[in-house]
Amino acid sequence: MTIKVLVVDDSALMRSLLGKMIEADPELSLVGLAADAYEAKDLVNQFRPDVITLDIEMPKVDGLTFLDRLMKARPTAVVMISSLTEQGADATFNALALGAVDFIPKPKLDSPQGIHDYQDLILDKIKSAAKAKLIKPQKFVEPVRPVSSKRPVLANTTLTQHLVAIGASTGGTEAILYVLQHLPAAMPPIVITQHMPAGFTRTFAERLNRLSRITVKEAEHGERLLPSYAYVAPGDHHLEIIKVGGSYKVKLTQDEKVSGHRPSVDVMFTALAQCAAPNISAMILTGMGKDGAEGMVALHQKGVTTFAQDEQSCVVFGMPREAIKCRAVDYVVELSQMPNKLINHLNSL
Repeated sequence: MTIKVLVVDDSALMRSLLGKMIEADPELSLVGLAADAYEAKDLVNQFRPDVITLDIEMPKVDGLTFLDRLMKARPTAVVMISSLTEQGADATFNALALGAVDFIPKPKLDSPQGIHDYQDLILDKIKSAAKAKLIKPQKFVEPVRPVSSKRPVLANTTLTQHLVAIGASTGGTEAILYVLQHLPAAMPPIVITQHMPAGFTRTFAERLNRLSRITVKEAEHGERLLPSYAYVAPGDHHLEIIKVGGSYKVKLTQDEKVSGHRPSVDVMFTALAQCAAPNISAMILTGMGKDGAEGMVALHQKGVTTFAQDEQSCVVFGMPREAIKCRAVDYVVELSQMPNKLINHLNSL
């Protein structure tokens, strides 16, 4: 059964380009090309597409407004087409919060190879989106930074000697936000690898920082990890952690992609397995594919306590499923219970 796809974009060039890419794939069926939200609404009602590619910047009714109305009236898997600007990145994360499954930057049209690579990527994202579970958007949570300092939930030794690692892909931006929002300010250092292109990770880190008690930043090469901080792998860079004396430090590389990804969860987990591994907790959240499974095996063999998000709460169960199949997961946990499960584990150390 083919996947019905609707393209919504105010650019005639982009509509034509995406339309030709979709028509070239036998697994996909292009049901329409819409130049604005009004055309899109009629085509959605007529064809009931399985997946919509949606431009954020459109005249009359912008992509976010259309997405909000769509998810309330006829929830559909949506892949956002995002401009590579700070404003475009902000809008992208707002779209993911409204229920979009995934996003992809607009293509660079200056090279045939770039167009070919983009075609492979957009077709993969459309097929992934068709399999994704549509999760009801979370209510927006205001920043929760405490006004006064409170007694840490965790012992000081845990804060200084432990490390928490989180890996995710499709659906992960909102899952990671949920976890961080429900953790106390006093936490061991947290390192995060979320599959995301260059140009978006800084905005992602700033959003997490704004909406959680923990200080969140994009990781920088050579910096020392500090308690109560979370570090996001920059787009197009692998994040590794090395131990120097009694400290953990960030190592960023642009080595070859792993499982098609840079940053890769496997790279982060495998590097951590070479450190003082028992002092690490690792978590794998929603995502397509198998990135992270091999690294979680390496961590598990070193005595690391490992957590995986359960199928019911995942947008895509691929990455947690693969880690569970490898028998590398100690606890399979529903997303709403994940923060408490982690805190209870850390308090037991």
